[in-house]
Amino acid sequence: MTDKNTVIIIGAGLAGLFTALKLAPLNVKVISSKSLGSGTSSQWAQAGIAAAVGQNDSANLHKHDTISVGAGIVDEYAAGIMVEAGPNRINDLINLGVPFDKGSNNKLLLKKEAAHGINRIVSVNGDMTGKAIMKTLSETVKKSNHIDVIENFNAVELLKDQDGIFGVVIQSNLDNKKEQRLYSRNIIIATGGIGQLYEVTTNAIEAKGDGIAIAARIGADLSDLEFVQFHPTAFNIGIDPAPLATEALRGDGAKIINENEERFLLRSHPEAELAPRDIVARAIYNEIKSGHKVFLDCRGVLGKSMKETFPTVYNFCKKNN
Repeated sequence: MTDKNTVIIIGAGLAGLFTALKLAPLNVKVISSKSLGSGTSSQWAQAGIAAAVGQNDSANLHKHDTISVGAGIVDEYAAGIMVEAGPNRINDLINLGVPFDKGSNNKLLLKKEAAHGINRIVSVNGDMTGKAIMKTLSETVKKSNHIDVIENFNAVELLKDQDGIFGVVIQSNLDNKKEQRLYSRNIIIATGGIGQLYEVTTNAIEAKGDGIAIAARIGADLSDLEFVQFHPTAFNIGIDPAPLATEALRGDGAKIINENEERFLLRSHPEAELAPRDIVARAIYNEIKSGHKVFLDCRGVLGKSMKETFPTVYNFCKKNN
């Protein structure tokens, strides 16, 4: 009854789809809670991906930056794997057709973001990276004969016997709530984060930890659940999820100020706006809790170029006055 030759991937964001493509020629079933390419936090990502692809960069430099901002709790082995693999994964995405921005020399355009000691961020059209990557991956998956995508279904239960996991129960999120059972010993959970458990988040509505929950119910070992990253800058206009204001804005010179035009982050870190995200997020939170208002000041930095450089942010600002 159990299909030993099929891999089931729960989740259809960047991680799930990329893994499905990498597993060729194995048969893969991908469970997507919405239509393919939607309903994921991946498509919300704006600024880009960090990888040591520049001439003056290296995996060792990237690893050093990663460990330096990790407050002494970085898994250095895992960090090493990540930074070593980074350039090859960027090449994979390029080969799949992701149109990363390029400079006048036709080489990848590398930008600076918080806590990186060198420009190493690759992006698409300034702030449309996640959308572009998901579009490319979704189109490629649709054309891949080894992948079967099951849309509009959620995984609600993992099936376990004395030998381990042998399948998953999925339920339609449409009106009929139809259930199906899929059988395999090879199941990957790629359901994203838990941002929606918090009052304010930039994560997609679907980021509620469902995948973690079904794993916990069958006794899986869970680790590092305390590490939830909050993006420091978003638009405070009462929308859920809170629309992202990409970190690349700060990389290009935008400043975080209070109502007195004070760059209060200088009190917390010499890099101010480009300090590690946890420091920036805490400083903003504390400033608001102490009764101040916080703004992202783009005046005199981006100017007329913002429309072309950051079209997502520009169009959102225009739409919401």
